[in-house]
Amino acid sequence: MRFVPKYLEALGAAAAIIGLYDGLKTLLGAVYAYPGGLVVDRWGHRRGLVAFTALSIAGYVLVLWIPHWLAVVGAMFLFLAWSSLSLPAMFSLVASNLSSQQHTMGIGVQSLTKRLPVVIGPIVGGVLIDRYGFLSGVRIGVAISIVFGVVSIWLQSRLKEDAVSPPVAPQDFLATFRAFDPRLRRLLFSDILIRFCERIPYAWVVIYAMNYAGATATQVGVLIAIETAVAMACYVPIAHLADRYGKEPFVIATFLFFTVFPLTLLAADSFETLVLAFAVRGLKEFGDSARKALIIEYSAAESRGQSIGAYYLIRDVIVSSGALLGAGLWRFGPDANFLTASALGAAGLIAYLLSNRH
Repeated sequence: MRFVPKYLEALGAAAAIIGLYDGLKTLLGAVYAYPGGLVVDRWGHRRGLVAFTALSIAGYVLVLWIPHWLAVVGAMFLFLAWSSLSLPAMFSLVASNLSSQQHTMGIGVQSLTKRLPVVIGPIVGGVLIDRYGFLSGVRIGVAISIVFGVVSIWLQSRLKEDAVSPPVAPQDFLATFRAFDPRLRRLLFSDILIRFCERIPYAWVVIYAMNYAGATATQVGVLIAIETAVAMACYVPIAHLADRYGKEPFVIATFLFFTVFPLTLLAADSFETLVLAFAVRGLKEFGDSARKALIIEYSAAESRGQSIGAYYLIRDVIVSSGALLGAGLWRFGPDANFLTASALGAAGLIAYLLSNRH
């Protein structure tokens, strides 16, 4: 997945198409989150997860079948279904099975487990690309993904489903937003600015590492593994501290690392300095479990799936424009892209610090 922008470039897609892909990726993450919450509130977790995974597999099949950038852009409507639609399901599972004092740890353990294969996957993908070329290497990786997707459906179908409570009648979207806790609205505003900081350079990180800092595809895989390993090292100890001493300081630290990453990447001109930059990128997960736990805490229990979905819908619909902005800034070079991203991150950090004074 992290090589998709470079894969699009190899297929002949222009910079605007790469920006469009990244913008649609964020937009679909937003649009899918709200119906994902509705499905979970009404269907239950098991049926929802199986359906979401099946949609993702269909997208991978389309990418494997048609090696053209148009097919990739079209298939993303399917292969992005899992990460976007399943998010409210994961949050609801944590909330329904753990006490509020354990939410951060629950999210942290879930995030840790989810990222275990992310350490291995990019390295394998990079080796496949270096050995077989970008087009063939990516297609082999997609085929492997399809196999694992089928296995995951089999595992999900064996999960025990808790009894689904009679669902609360779905509110319209505006009513759901109006019912937001004021603290959730303030977190949302800061989170939007921080995600602009992430989204503006997102599609260009691998391209910068390979085209400007001289990294190979295998080295990029190693860098992503380092980033993921750093993030994984944070989850459990930070979740324990956040549940014990309060979540807000760790959210602030996360926002700070988001802001610093574009600057460290811009300064990187070798594999060694890229290692430092990607380690900083991993530290952006420092307090992410605490932020997600706050979203759960600020959402009403009877409509938690809808509230969580609405939060991500609002955030990511707005932030999706950051990908197109990033593509426009990239035409002026990495400096314009990365410095603008960091400035918006600083604005989000300051906004959150001020909001916590109320």
